[in-house]
Parts: sequence; structure tokens; C-alpha cells
Amino acid sequence: MNYYEIKIYTTTEGIDAVSEILTMLGHDTFVIEDKSTVEELLEKKNKYDWDYVDETIIAQQEAESNITIYMEPEENASAQIESIRSAVSMLKEQDIQGVFGRLYVESTLVCDDEWKDRWKEYFKPAKITDNIVIKPTWEDYEADEDETVIQLDPGMAFGTGTHPTTVMCVKYLEKYVTSPDDIVLDLGCGSGILSIVSALCGSENVKGIDIDPNAVTASVENIKLNGLEDKIEIFQSDITEGLGFKADIIAGNLMADLIITLASDIADHLKGKKIFISSGILIEKRREVLEALEAAGFEISGVLEENEWCAVAARLT
Repeated sequence: MNYYEIKIYTTTEGIDAVSEILTMLGHDTFVIEDKSTVEELLEKKNKYDWDYVDETIIAQQEAESNITIYMEPEENASAQIESIRSAVSMLKEQDIQGVFGRLYVESTLVCDDEWKDRWKEYFKPAKITDNIVIKPTWEDYEADEDETVIQLDPGMAFGTGTHPTTVMCVKYLEKYVTSPDDIVLDLGCGSGILSIVSALCGSENVKGIDIDPNAVTASVENIKLNGLEDKIEIFQSDITEGLGFKADIIAGNLMADLIITLASDIADHLKGKKIFISSGILIEKRREVLEALEAAGFEISGVLEENEWCAVAARLT
């Protein structure tokens, strides 16, 4: 099968900006190679870094940070690639100090029948909090006694749970899900990681929704992998279209504009604790999100920041 490999060369500082451009253009499936991540691993800054590092990882230390997406050669593929080039070019014009690096777009037509699975080589076991490890199903991992391991196969949903926006959501779920009676709604469940974490934190009643059938399929399979079918239900649904239940805690790893749009609908679906955990917010849009949440009746309980992203915990008053 032929496919296009589009690689955008940037810097660590430019990864989030380029990711947002790709997402806005409708490309939410991409592979990130961040040079700084490799350097941190080799410097063993974290106590849980590996004793063994594959030679391919060492080679990445010399590589340029980049983001890669894969695209089937559809009729409009050329137009999509040109849209990416144009958007990246505009970003380069705005980057007067050159912080985001070359911002060079490289497009290659490749023949490879296994292209849809190539991203798997980049997804390795990762400890995302003090206690939670996310492990792809095709990788081996020996857990410590204090670690909870989540088995994950994102499928075509491509949510690995290791991005800062997801990790911050997980940290807030660990804080706010404290009782088996807490009903949790995972808004835009993707591969199901937030639903699974909610159940592992103690909730006996977790519901995940997504408008993407691929995400629903992936979530259901991952819930089975982790033996949590009795605690989690997944639906293909939209919170704005007749969702017939309310939750104590709603968690959504969404984009800032979507959070702003859905703030009132989310408020209408809360009860009890009335906690909304939102992420996927670029720090530059933080104020807009906070203002929208406050206008919908929320009181801000806390904000976490990592790299260019932030997550917000808010309580409906």
C-alpha cells in the first residue's frame, strides 16, 4: 500500500505549536520525536528510567525534533499537504526569534503494507504518575509492588495516554475520585485511558462517550484488556445531544475552543461533587477557558501546567 509520510522538523519548543496546527487541520494522529525527551532519558533524570536503552534511542539523541503524520493517497491528499505547508510557513513567519527551528515540511510517498502499525515502535511502557504505568499490549514490563499497570492498545483511536494533557487529567482524577459512589463521565474517551484510570481510582460507575466509532471500539477493547467491564460503559454519543445521565465528575481532554463551547452543556450534566476536569488547553488560551467556565457557573479549584499545556479543575457552584 502506498502512503504519504509528512515530517515536520522543529524544536522541542515548537512541538506543541505544530501539534496544534495539525489538530486544527484535522490530523489528530501523529508521531512525535522530541530530542529533549531522549536526552532526559539518557541522563536518567527520573528514578524509573530504564537500565537498558536500545541503540535506536541513542541514535535519536543526534536527530532533529520532528512530528510525523501518515496519510493515504486520497484524491485530496495533495491539497491537505499543501495546507500543512502553508500553515507551517505562517508559523515560521510569526516565529521571529527562530525558537521553533527550521519548520521544514518534508513529504515522501512510501510503499509499505504495514504503515498503519508503524507508530507502534514509538509507544513504550511509560510511568505517567507515581503509581500508574501505561504499557502497550505488545511490550513486556515487570511492575514494582506499588505500580498499577494499565494495558493499552489504542487501535485507530491513537491515544497512548502519555501526552502531558492526559497525564494532568490523570493526576486530577487521582485527587477527586475518592469513592465507589462517584459517577465519572469521560468526555471524548479516545482509547479509554481516563475511563480506566477512574475505575482504578475506585469508581464503580464510569461512563465514556465519543463521537468517533473507532474510539468507541478501542475503548471497549482496552476496558476488556484491563478486566473492568463491570465498572465502565462506553457509548457513541455527544454531550450536546440528549445524553441522559449526570455525573459527579466529568473529565475531558479536549481542545480549548471545544471546552469553551461545551461549558454550559457540561454544567447541565453534573451533580453531587460537580467537578469538571478539563485539559488539552494551550497556556496562551488559559484565560479564555477560565472565563468561559466561570461564566457557566464554575469556580476554579486549580490549574496544572506542563510545557505549553494546562489542565483545569473546576467545581460547579
